[in-house]
Amino acid sequence: MSPLAKQAIALILGTLCGVAAHQINMPLAWMLGPMIGCTIAALLQAPIAAPIKLRPWVMPVIGVLLGSRISQDVIAAALGWWVTALVLLPSVLVTAGLGYAYYRRIGGYDRPTAFFSAMPGGLTDMIIMGSEAGGDERRISLAHATRVLLVICGVVIFYNQALGVTAEDAQSTWVGLTTLAPRDWAILTACAVLGVPLGRIIRLPAGQIMGPMILSGIAHVSGIVQVAPPSLIVIVALVVIGTIIGCRFVGAHFADVRRDFVLGAGSAALMVVVALGFATLVSTLTGTDLSEAFLAYSPGGVVEMSLLALAIGQDVTYVTVMHLARIFIVIFGAGVSFKVISGRK
Repeated sequence: MSPLAKQAIALILGTLCGVAAHQINMPLAWMLGPMIGCTIAALLQAPIAAPIKLRPWVMPVIGVLLGSRISQDVIAAALGWWVTALVLLPSVLVTAGLGYAYYRRIGGYDRPTAFFSAMPGGLTDMIIMGSEAGGDERRISLAHATRVLLVICGVVIFYNQALGVTAEDAQSTWVGLTTLAPRDWAILTACAVLGVPLGRIIRLPAGQIMGPMILSGIAHVSGIVQVAPPSLIVIVALVVIGTIIGCRFVGAHFADVRRDFVLGAGSAALMVVVALGFATLVSTLTGTDLSEAFLAYSPGGVVEMSLLALAIGQDVTYVTVMHLARIFIVIFGAGVSFKVISGRK
């Protein structure tokens, strides 16, 4: 079967799973449904493949969507986020330290593999840096793929069962293709197209999303545009992203990676517990809702957590800013920290 046919099967499966997830009112259904369905299919050795070439086309759409939730009130409130930002650094240190000890003592991983598997973010960067440091690239990749998958699912379950938050709580409105005037189409398209090179120039993590988000935020705060991207286009983008995430496990035989997968699940659970602890601290110190603080500290992907915030009616900008800060800390701190550890040895 050709790669193109496998990608088509993955997208069809992702769409069907998205529809099913939407029917049961799952938060962020159009991404989580395809993600879960394609993960199961990949582990069962189904003939699917990730539609990677679609990623650069759909990521800017999500950036423009997230930027549409930025307002002048949100910018004014940002001045009060300094406590959350200060607590973020010790939370990353505790998460990484416990994860490293977990992979070394329980998993029996070698030093570089354990270190870069334990980092709470920067999936691509950690795989590259870990491989260059002599770590097991496959294990590092699986650890981070498992973390993102299970943290997202775990956070959704926690919100639904413990906090009683569902997709119905989000104040979402369907935006039709004809809702946008030609001027709106032109402005949002410009934000998407010009935002990608902006993210690359500034060297932002997830630049394909963050660049368009910044321009979209500026456009919405200034009032030159007041609508979000059409809902149908957003759904297509979410299905593609969820399908790609699920297909990360393509080629992994469950029998061969079972132990690493179980270790990854334990690491993800450990990270979520630490995130909940620090979120409770921040909530106590600042009065921020626990649901919002927990989402800001959850060690999932910046894109996935931001979209989840949008789906359940949380402050998207607050969550996104904290996750960007976490990614910066991890990416710029991991290399230096590992050199220190190696030097001590």
